[in-house]
Amino acid sequence: MTLKDGQRLEPLATEIVGKLDAVASTAKSWLASPNRLGVDSLANAGNTLNSDRAARALDNVNQANEAAFRKLASEPSIARVVAEDKDGHLTTYYFCRAEQGMVTQGLFSYRAPIGRLAALPVGDEYVRPDGKALHVIERAQLRPTPLAGAWDAYTVVQSEDAPTVTIESLRKLLERHPELIAPVEDLVALLLASAEASQNVIEGMKRSVITKMGLRDQPVLDQFQDEIFRLPLNRRVLLLGPPGTGKTTTLIRRLGQKLDVQFLDEDEQRVAEELAQSQQMPHGKSWVMFTPTELLKQYLKEAFSREGVPAPDQNIRTWGDHRRDLARQTFGVLRTASGGGTFVLKPAMPGLQPSTEAQPITWFEDFQAWQGNAYREELIEAVKGLVGASLPAAHQLGKRLQAPLQEAVTWPATFAALAGELPAVQTFVGGLKEETDTAIKAALNAQLARNKGLISDLSKFIESLQQQASAEGDLDDDQDGDDDDEVVIAPRVGAAAAINAYMQAVRTQARNASAKRSTNKTTRSGKIIEWLGDRTLPPSDLATLGASLLLQTNARRFTNPVKRYIDGIPKRYRAFRRLRQDEGQWYAKSGFEPRDLHPLELDVVLLAILRSAGDLLQRPTVMRDIENPAWASLKPALSTLRSQIVVDEATDFSPIQLACMAAMAHPRLRSFFACGDFNQRLTTWGSRSTEELQWVFADVDIRRITVTYRQSRQLNEVARDIIQCIGGSHQDAILPAEVDNEGEPPVLLEYASHDAIVRWLAARIREIDQFMDGKLPSTAIFVNSETEVETIAVALNEALAPQNIQVVACREGQAVGQESNVRVFDVQHIKGLEFEAVFFVGIDQLAVGQPELFGKFMYVGATRAAQYLGVTCTAALPSALEPLRKHFGATWDAVRTEQTDSQGQKT
Repeated sequence: MTLKDGQRLEPLATEIVGKLDAVASTAKSWLASPNRLGVDSLANAGNTLNSDRAARALDNVNQANEAAFRKLASEPSIARVVAEDKDGHLTTYYFCRAEQGMVTQGLFSYRAPIGRLAALPVGDEYVRPDGKALHVIERAQLRPTPLAGAWDAYTVVQSEDAPTVTIESLRKLLERHPELIAPVEDLVALLLASAEASQNVIEGMKRSVITKMGLRDQPVLDQFQDEIFRLPLNRRVLLLGPPGTGKTTTLIRRLGQKLDVQFLDEDEQRVAEELAQSQQMPHGKSWVMFTPTELLKQYLKEAFSREGVPAPDQNIRTWGDHRRDLARQTFGVLRTASGGGTFVLKPAMPGLQPSTEAQPITWFEDFQAWQGNAYREELIEAVKGLVGASLPAAHQLGKRLQAPLQEAVTWPATFAALAGELPAVQTFVGGLKEETDTAIKAALNAQLARNKGLISDLSKFIESLQQQASAEGDLDDDQDGDDDDEVVIAPRVGAAAAINAYMQAVRTQARNASAKRSTNKTTRSGKIIEWLGDRTLPPSDLATLGASLLLQTNARRFTNPVKRYIDGIPKRYRAFRRLRQDEGQWYAKSGFEPRDLHPLELDVVLLAILRSAGDLLQRPTVMRDIENPAWASLKPALSTLRSQIVVDEATDFSPIQLACMAAMAHPRLRSFFACGDFNQRLTTWGSRSTEELQWVFADVDIRRITVTYRQSRQLNEVARDIIQCIGGSHQDAILPAEVDNEGEPPVLLEYASHDAIVRWLAARIREIDQFMDGKLPSTAIFVNSETEVETIAVALNEALAPQNIQVVACREGQAVGQESNVRVFDVQHIKGLEFEAVFFVGIDQLAVGQPELFGKFMYVGATRAAQYLGVTCTAALPSALEPLRKHFGATWDAVRTEQTDSQGQKT
């Protein structure tokens, strides 16, 4: 550092450490004696506020204040900006990560609109909401750290009239530097002091070393990321970019800002408050974030914690977990131990044709159109049955129901029209039901008069059926397909269960007699009918009873058509699958049971439910009258809606899965934010193009960022060439300006046995440890399967024992061990993380095992590494990756020796 540098930077350093000390001190003083607001402070508000509501509001304010001051006490500021207005007046702004700043000290929350200043490069202009323009002339990014009662900061300073510099320690800068005052003749002191100063203050931006596993902390976004995270709440945004461009960081920052109502505009605040009241859920909790792996979920929670955003498990979900909960607990698609549900989820089920995964949108649209038509035909047939009846009341009712089916085109319009006929339908059904119930009870009383033990005997028989069904894993009480009787909560055991079963069996027998069809003896009702024998009604009485029951069945389809439409989707899917399977479309000819369901099929069923319900919930009248019996069946779907839906690594999800997530965005806001990279798609069913995302939301705003902050120049070039090798989407990953992006070239080992691979890995890790002066950075080893995780970890742990380097096996992607440990993962768990060093074991074997995806695994694995990348093969480098050979060396020691010799020859 020169004398001129010291003179320029020392006043800045003095100001910054003083500000850090002052802010932290003020925050700690408040926390020691918190100035909490009480209900008395609202005394002047008169009677306009409900006291309970006021108390809750004040409690929220007090909690927010306390959280902000705790954050300020641990991190006083993250940026400093000097801006100039048109009159030449200079103003210094400090920014913090906390949701509240200290305006009297010139400290503002980065989430506030003025926080945009912190992200702008020197020379850019920011226009404040009041129209005043500010010109950025100096910018400092801060990473503060407490030091024995005082504060220090790692600082990057950019200004218009001087080169960019990185200051490792402001406190060291403020010490008296001998190189500035040492006598010229004291050359030793001058050399030592100069070396120390040059290490503390360097020109340009210094690339930070990744010392811990997880997501990179980026307190201040760049100008492009910042613009995206500040977009309005009611936007649909897809953020695309290469690895290391800060997509997930931008997503988290946006969610953190949008959850804090003080940073929403007036219209957004009004809608957020209305939704919070209607859903009985605070705006700050009305969100869900989806992520592809459990490991990434844990590190996302850590990143949310840095932003001061509570992120419990119910808010950050893997789609697999959320899908199962929706299907099992909310919509009753999957069977449970208590009965109900249609399907059993079978992840390994070989039920789909290979081409089905590649055409998910066409597959879904085929089913959605078919099931809608099937239900409309069902209603039309029911109307025909009523219109053609000899009973005048039935004929008149059928005529009234016929018009909505003929005139309304969309389901919302059809259901709205049918809702007006509900009282007439209920009156008609109620009258007939009373007559038929009386007749069946009379028959039962007659049988009991002959045999008082009938109900006891029937109860025992029913219990035996339940035990048989439980033993076979079949808890579904399938009827003969005409389960259109009234919905009742039937007892499962005892006399009441037997009486209910008797009446249901007689109804089934009577309907079949009237319709002149046989009874299916394999169903529960069929077995009970067979057991009862002649202990029901005479054939002539059964036919008369059945005619009335069939009219009830036809009319009952209109007592709650919305519920029948939504709840019937799973069974209609089973019928659709059977039909298309016979036609040779979408499904394999055999290999699964009718009740088995592949996870991708479950996605299709759930999307049909969510979209069908969502089409209705978009109508303000439906949402307003949700307690009305006509619409009350939509409440399960309504309970799934959230004010914000965000998705990380979106390209790993199919368009159907993404559409399910999008359907859970509340229609008042339709707030959806997803980020990803098509080149990093690691699932065969993942989204492949922007067109598929535009199918989810036609008005999605697709944004792209290209500045990658993770990798060195050498590894960035490798990543670029991997994309070309695998035929991926072209991307221009730009390295950040003014940063020393030079690093180490990747290294390669071929034709190696297991033992040779372990020895080579150990040698490379020792090299890194030596380069880093014994401070081994974050290091990961990726293997091709879970079985290899333990094998490699044990062998490598033994090889590195002399250097006291511990290697841990991270089974199922779980993060274990200390930050200094070398971690071994199955490659399927690596999405979203970053490490200083990465080793990929057996890429040639992965090419054989997963030929479709191995190139993407290679790309994702290689882009996890910031500085060091090693690749091993048991044979040769796969031919598809042969163009990469030019980038690789054998060892880093050898590469460094070669570079040193080359530089010596040039000299």
